[in-house]
Amino acid sequence: MEARPVTPELTYRDATDADVDDLVALIESAYRGDSSRTGWTTEADILEGQRTDPEGVRDVIRATDGKLLVVERDGRTVACCQLEHRGDHAYFGMFAVNPEFQGAGLGKLIIAEAERQARDTWNATEMHMTVISVREDLIAWYERRGYGRTGRMTPFPYGDERFGIPQRDDLQFELLVKKLG
Repeated sequence: MEARPVTPELTYRDATDADVDDLVALIESAYRGDSSRTGWTTEADILEGQRTDPEGVRDVIRATDGKLLVVERDGRTVACCQLEHRGDHAYFGMFAVNPEFQGAGLGKLIIAEAERQARDTWNATEMHMTVISVREDLIAWYERRGYGRTGRMTPFPYGDERFGIPQRDDLQFELLVKKLG
């Protein structure tokens, strides 16, 4: 008999202002700098500088039409994601999993919970997200979760260092969409 991975006990809660510093550190560790290279979601080769800042995280926490979910395991923050209500659909963003836990199946569980909450809380019929179009491995991961590429692009905010310092000139965001059943 093959060993099966044990499903970790995860808890989900809405972020508060008290979580801001921990969440900024988590998001930065998942996407920027050398610490992000231990996971597979790093953007360190395409963007330098910050991924977010306390003000940006605080804005998501305080948004009246959404929330920032904190995901904990054994009392430790291991991931987060943004959910925003936008009419008949929800927007999924600011998704970060601690690099130590990437590749262990947590991402699948977290995105499924985010989809469930969007459906149950807002009756959302679709989940939307934007991904940097050159992140083929990340887009493929989302496609395996049922998200489809739309080909609809929006420009990367070049010159706005709040989103990082681009290391290439071809960055843009592609809209991915999934129907929620």
